[in-house]
Amino acid sequence: MDEKLKKIEAVLDEKVRPLLGAHGGNLEIDRLEEKVLYVKMLGQCAGCPSADLTNETIVEAEVVKALPELVERVVTVQTVSDELWDMAKRLLRDHHL
Repeated sequence: MDEKLKKIEAVLDEKVRPLLGAHGGNLEIDRLEEKVLYVKMLGQCAGCPSADLTNETIVEAEVVKALPELVERVVTVQTVSDELWDMAKRLLRDHHL
């Protein structure tokens, strides 16, 4: 992992992940391109209707405040988490549920 991403991960670990974790969520860095940080929401935050608001009010605010020289904006990459895929497969396989 390069130094820029290490710095961003440190901010996420200190300022963001504890807040998301309190709601059963997390996030991971997808990529950093031209001062735009792309993140994937995980756990309870994945697919949550409030994910974009969470990104804007918590993730972007904290990362940009701490590292304005590296990040100007944070974008949520919309994906379906592995956990959700596994749950869907289980429900389809175990039709008695």
